[in-house]
Amino acid sequence: MSADLAVALPKLEPTGHLLLALPVMMLCCLLAGRLSRRLGQPPVIGEILTGIALGPSLLGAVWPEGQRWLFPENMLPVVNALAQLGLVLFMFLVGYELNLGHVRDRGRAAVLVSNVSIAIPLLGGVLLAFAMYDRFAGKDVGFPTFALFIAVSMSITAFPVLARILTDRRIDRTPVGALALTCAAVDDITAWCLLALVTALAKGGSPLSVLVTAALTLAFICAVWFGLRPALARAVRRWPAGRSALPVVLSGILLAAFTTEWIGIHAIFGAFLFGAVVPRDNSVVASAVDKMRSLTLVMLLPLFFVQSGLRTEFRLIGADPVLWGWCALITAVAILAKWAGSTGAARLTGFGWQDSFSLGALMNCRGLTELVVLGVGLQLGVITPTVFTMLVVMTLVTTMLTAPALTLIDRVSARRTHAAPRTEMVMK
Repeated sequence: MSADLAVALPKLEPTGHLLLALPVMMLCCLLAGRLSRRLGQPPVIGEILTGIALGPSLLGAVWPEGQRWLFPENMLPVVNALAQLGLVLFMFLVGYELNLGHVRDRGRAAVLVSNVSIAIPLLGGVLLAFAMYDRFAGKDVGFPTFALFIAVSMSITAFPVLARILTDRRIDRTPVGALALTCAAVDDITAWCLLALVTALAKGGSPLSVLVTAALTLAFICAVWFGLRPALARAVRRWPAGRSALPVVLSGILLAAFTTEWIGIHAIFGAFLFGAVVPRDNSVVASAVDKMRSLTLVMLLPLFFVQSGLRTEFRLIGADPVLWGWCALITAVAILAKWAGSTGAARLTGFGWQDSFSLGALMNCRGLTELVVLGVGLQLGVITPTVFTMLVVMTLVTTMLTAPALTLIDRVSARRTHAAPRTEMVMK
């Protein structure tokens, strides 16, 4: 049957394939995102699953000729380039929407919870890497690079997805919601810094070149924070009210991304850092960012999901119980280390058990941010496609677990609250 379908498929130029594939990807991501929301999940779950469904794991297994026709080899470089552009713009949005005031204002609780919620998963990831290295490390990848990457992948919290979950459940302004956002912001900043180190180790080769990359990165951060940030603040105050700032903002994003790519770390770090220093209290800048956000989230970001799906091959795991056992172990370490660290630290700062467990569930949300990290690791060759697929499974499970876990914690707490008066009456 697939052979008959293959004959019926028309021959198209690469541009024709792209013009067809783009609406397919956008509409599928839109529908899957809405379905996920109806099921009580964040839209990113449906979008990730859309990418997997359009890749070799589902469409390629059911109808390989159709999958190759929709995404022919000569179109993949174009999809990859657009996906990387979407990723760069998205990381700018993450930096732009990151409220550094939360990090400064939460004090002791935020410092303790964020540090512990990173440290314990990092330790769990290193221990996991000891068991995985001989079998799963990429070719010619040293143990420090592999171990640090696995540790970073265990410590991720998806700040954008977490913010959406908190808003949907209307707990973003509660103490636990505000603390979760603060800790997620600190986790993201720490994760990007560690991932930059992984990139430098993977690309640098000699210790001297790694030190040079680290020094250039530090110099770039200082130049952006202490030089570009005040310069941008002065420039936007003088910007004419009726003139669009979109070309300037886009140019700044791309130049910052180019600089970090040239330094030897990934382009996303430059975009993220530029987003963190762009003034937020200016209507002209806000208008430019809103226009860019629409294009990024509607068209370019779905390309990233599909690209991730094209690289996710469940047939690499197949029916092998050993590989699925490794997948379960990775997922268990990711959940337990993040949840235990966040919950324990929250209790030490004075939060009750309900809020502490809720914070642990929220910090386990990985979503799109984890996919970004995994894509970088696969691109650098630090992890193999098999490990990439297993870590994608972990990402899906930990993100899907967040909303049901919060609901369960609320129900258990409500039952205990209602049961307490009856217990007192029996005791009397």
